[in-house]
Amino acid sequence: MQKGRLEAFSDGVIAIIITIMVLEIKRPHGDTLAALKPVLPVLLGYALSFVYVGIYWNNHHHLLAGVTKIDGRVLWANLHLLFWLSLIPFATDWMGENHFAPATLAVYGAVLFMAAMTFNILQRKLIALNGPDSVLARAVAHEWKGRLSPLFYALGVAACFWNAWVAGAIYVALALGWLVPNRRIERPLPPASAAE
Repeated sequence: MQKGRLEAFSDGVIAIIITIMVLEIKRPHGDTLAALKPVLPVLLGYALSFVYVGIYWNNHHHLLAGVTKIDGRVLWANLHLLFWLSLIPFATDWMGENHFAPATLAVYGAVLFMAAMTFNILQRKLIALNGPDSVLARAVAHEWKGRLSPLFYALGVAACFWNAWVAGAIYVALALGWLVPNRRIERPLPPASAAE
């Protein structure tokens, strides 16, 4: 199987996710900067979610750049990831509209947790298919962010009912930690593949 269709489909779904998120933002009533105050939680939630979706898009690209083969199991694992990513607009909108209430923050964190888990599943399926000597397998052999992120998302969900600021800080810190993609995947790529 060729991975090009998988990449194109995933790119399309991720683009739609971002589009849905921005369409959910309601314009403020009024023409002053003060009119932005009621929609500020929605804008902050959108900004964080935009970064998260961008991180997944970037890392998905790097993930697939490190392999040459895909199969049906990879396709289903990819759909599983896209399912959880597609829930980010819902969780973002609910969280922003309710000013980061604990239950909404917990659902947001649960969606991020599941997205992280399914990304790890996709990664494992790709490594199993492409072998332990694949670029991807070598690049993530000592990667700690992917292994620890689900734990921190779970801590964020638990913190929602104790202190919403702590939960929010965990989600923001994790996003900041993922802004730089895994450079070990980029380095071993041959020049023709790196230019794609």
